[in-house]
Amino acid sequence: MIMINYRDSRPIYEQIKAQLIQLLITGGIASGQKLPSVRDLAQQLAINPNTIQRAYRELEAEGYIYSVPGKGSFACTDSEAAAAQKKTLLKEYVELVGRLRSLGLSDEELLEAMKEGEAK
Repeated sequence: MIMINYRDSRPIYEQIKAQLIQLLITGGIASGQKLPSVRDLAQQLAINPNTIQRAYRELEAEGYIYSVPGKGSFACTDSEAAAAQKKTLLKEYVELVGRLRSLGLSDEELLEAMKEGEAK
């Protein structure tokens, strides 16, 4: 299910988060399905439970999962996961456009780049 790459420069919680997002979007984890408990997943991966908790907390904040006190964490519906991914990607897009503008790219150059991307 989830594999940790210790050679990856990303923190472990980000690796876990990215892999869970991939599973949620591709249907590897079905809508409404209960995720492994923090303790179970931490034991399975042989890592600190706080690392899993951080990944789950961020996934919940981004709208991919929801928690029910005393019951666990569950996958949101497909439409909720898609909306969460759109929100995340738009945030990244806005940050990237800001960085490109700070490097001197004009609106015309940005639009041209978008059109080129659509053509591919």
